[in-house]
Amino acid sequence: MNLQLKKTSVLAALALAPLLALDTQAKPFKELFPDKSFKQPEAQKIAESFDYQQGDIALSGLGVTLKIPPGYYFFNEADSKRMLTQVWGNPPGSADGVRGMIFPADKTPLDDAWAAVISFDDDGYVSDADAKNINYTDMLKTMQTSTAEASEERVKQGYGSIRLVGWASPPYYDAAQHKLHWAKEVEFDGKGPNTLNYNVRALGRRGVLQMNFVAQMAQLNEIEKVIPGVMAMPEFQQGFRYADYVPSTDKLAAYGIGGLIAGKVAAKLGLLALALVFLKKGFVLVLVAAAALVRMVKGLFTRAPKAPE
Repeated sequence: MNLQLKKTSVLAALALAPLLALDTQAKPFKELFPDKSFKQPEAQKIAESFDYQQGDIALSGLGVTLKIPPGYYFFNEADSKRMLTQVWGNPPGSADGVRGMIFPADKTPLDDAWAAVISFDDDGYVSDADAKNINYTDMLKTMQTSTAEASEERVKQGYGSIRLVGWASPPYYDAAQHKLHWAKEVEFDGKGPNTLNYNVRALGRRGVLQMNFVAQMAQLNEIEKVIPGVMAMPEFQQGFRYADYVPSTDKLAAYGIGGLIAGKVAAKLGLLALALVFLKKGFVLVLVAAAALVRMVKGLFTRAPKAPE
């Protein structure tokens, strides 16, 4: 994600300006950025076409409320998908399941700012019984081995290599709030700048709210400073909270905290897919099925079936 890539994607977005319909139902661009204007009229139209939302925002059907303070703003589902596909140039399918995006209020969405992409995984209640016993050093080694094997498969099929450099920020689980975060540093094609894959998760009764940062390694310190505030934003409503889980009737996810961080994401999407899909500013990245990765990781953090009584 460099300056040239940013220019390329913005110019591509300007060509799509006529496709971006103006929506004036929410807080206007000028209210958040009264002194900001773009030299290109098309860029100004794009920036003004989004709804900039703050305050308490309910995510329909999820039982989650996002509390967006003045230091941030929120894009709804429709605006987020337009941002990811039409402005940043990602494939249309990469925005499937996206429920919103969060940006820092000191940057416009056309600036080189980080953004957190929000989605929801309805696999069920994720038990945190394993959280205290996870050795994250050993987990990282397993993930690095898996990534190396997946990378070999990608190279054979004509795509660039991937290397999991390490934890950019080691996993941390807040057992009281049932929220966790971690970050990985990823290298592509043996050259930099490396990509930052920062993840925040909020556990609920029926699934997990996912907040995946689109950023680069140079923004790590900035993101680490906002992580406490971002983690405080999602709140599950009564009946959807982690504590509301009913073992006799509710769905139990087939993985715990360890699987949430490593195995589950790897098995379902291919390790690092959440970061790669949303590589912004002009990248169109094809994700190749990593069979070797799935074979190694799929069973490592999956809960063993409960023996019949």
